[in-house]
Amino acid sequence: MPNIKTKGLNSNQLKMIAIISMTIDHLASVIFPNYPTNFGILLLHIIGRLAAPIMWFFIAEGYHYTHDLKKYIERLFLFAILSHFAYNFAFGIPFIPFQTTIFNQTSVIWPLAWGLVALTISKSENPALKQWMKSALIIGITVITFCADWSSIAVLAILAIGNNRGNFKKQMTGMVAWVAMYSIVYFLFIDKIYGVIQMFVILTIPLLKRYNGERGSWKNMKWFFYIYYPLHLIICGIIRISLYGNVGVMIGS
Repeated sequence: MPNIKTKGLNSNQLKMIAIISMTIDHLASVIFPNYPTNFGILLLHIIGRLAAPIMWFFIAEGYHYTHDLKKYIERLFLFAILSHFAYNFAFGIPFIPFQTTIFNQTSVIWPLAWGLVALTISKSENPALKQWMKSALIIGITVITFCADWSSIAVLAILAIGNNRGNFKKQMTGMVAWVAMYSIVYFLFIDKIYGVIQMFVILTIPLLKRYNGERGSWKNMKWFFYIYYPLHLIICGIIRISLYGNVGVMIGS
């Protein structure tokens, strides 16, 4: 019987799109700092909006598919700690938080890890964990992730995607609603043009809609990402220092 290729995009392909778009976005931030409004540079950052929704989506998928939730959470938190130093070095942000501002004090991996915890709490069937307790814990998680890249919106987007699994329209509607809130905050308190740019996450929706539920033949994508993410940030930091010296290049620095 001939092999039949599954149509659509598998998780490896989508994650590679996220990696490429993230790299473009981060390189643009260190090479062209301080929120320039040249169309070509804005286009690079628009491409970069593809990364985060794919990450959120696969954190929620990972919750569904993982064989060991505890190890998955532990691995993400360890990764978040290591990535903190790489991320802050990349953009010239002090390693000790809150010396400059409350924004962008650590990498997106911090809210990704807490988003997985929040989804675990939300879906818990432990009768001792009442609904009000769940809500209180999740609110607490949004507070401690507010300072990160993509802020607590990453946590709330993961919840919207994970709690509506099987209903793609609700998943994306919830995600876009939370990003709209983030975009408003960005518009009001950081940069108006770049606040609008955040809404270009909607470009990810057609890609995620093509997800076919398959992993792909390469089994080591997660390990590749764990190595690539801090490594590319270190390279970004070297580029930053080479071009401008040891100065910050984005909000939070």
